[in-house]
Amino acid sequence: MKHAPSRAGARAAQPPRVLIVDDETINVETLAWMLKEAGFTPLRASSGPMGREIAAREQPELIILDIIMPGESGFATCTQLTADPATAEIPIIFISGLDDVENKVRGLKLGAVDYVTKPFAREEVLARVKIHIRLRQGLKALLAEQAAKLAQIRDAQQSILVAAEDIPEARFAVRYVPALEAGGDFYDVFPWSDAVMVYFVADIAGHDLGASFVTSSLKALVRQNANPLYSPVETLKNMNSVLTTFLRDGKHLTAALVFLNRTRSRLSLVNAGHPAPILVTGQGEVELLAADGDVLGVFATIQCGQIERTVAPGDRIYLYTDGLIERFGQAGRGRSQGLAALLAACRQASCLPLDAAVASIANATLEGTGKPEDDVVLMGIEV
Repeated sequence: MKHAPSRAGARAAQPPRVLIVDDETINVETLAWMLKEAGFTPLRASSGPMGREIAAREQPELIILDIIMPGESGFATCTQLTADPATAEIPIIFISGLDDVENKVRGLKLGAVDYVTKPFAREEVLARVKIHIRLRQGLKALLAEQAAKLAQIRDAQQSILVAAEDIPEARFAVRYVPALEAGGDFYDVFPWSDAVMVYFVADIAGHDLGASFVTSSLKALVRQNANPLYSPVETLKNMNSVLTTFLRDGKHLTAALVFLNRTRSRLSLVNAGHPAPILVTGQGEVELLAADGDVLGVFATIQCGQIERTVAPGDRIYLYTDGLIERFGQAGRGRSQGLAALLAACRQASCLPLDAAVASIANATLEGTGKPEDDVVLMGIEV
């Protein structure tokens, strides 16, 4: 049984469209005839503003743009086309009687991909049109392939991150916001014994794609070493010994590791250069659990900060990465300022259910910052 072609397939089969922007009708029609005969679909505009409007609406594969036009020059049109996100990626070929080097260089600096001088030769114009459309199509295909790979990495990474509903006995909630498709921050939650639950948050230096690849090995690494054979400090030291063998180019990570024994109301915290976790008591009092320590993956031997303390039912511990408290650029803020905001948000959310508290704290600290420049993890743990 035959099926009608899909709309997507029909669009893909259409001839490439080329927009001609020129105030001289004879030039427009000559170029349109050449393009149509060669299998392209010509679009016509007699001025820069008209060309910009058609380009934004029709999204042609390429624009042929004259320079000398009344009102808005081709240079001005090119400047606006490349500045508009809707048309910035459409390649532009200038075609002009101005054949001096200065104008050619100016046109290319404004963002055009090529420059053809009048009088033009048919074969030259078609050759340049074809090559730049092929280059654009190749780039789009490459970017689509990269996006697909990033999506696969993201999905793989998300699949190794445990969800709160997977381990209800762990009594935790988490907010995870990667800066890229796949992030460089990592967290894990798992039982150490019948009575002890382990909570782990790490931040790999940098938020590039390379950092995200390290996270795939952390889950196995932390679970292999967080077991009854090793103390919490030995767990991080063992991990450091492994990380120093394969981290390169300045890569390192900070980490906070919490062992919580609810039966004995006992908390063990080991810190490796990570921001200090926050303890919020059942009465709403807020305390920083500051424990200095060395980062992982740099030094052959390290010292870890450690805190052992009693906790009570209703207490909460918040683990987080520095992307939650640091900002750069115009909306920048220092770590101390961000930490003060985080402490205030933790205090204000102390009466909320845990999942609502984590959402409230994350929203309060990230509000007005747009997409974060660094990865963000915020984990709340209920004793």
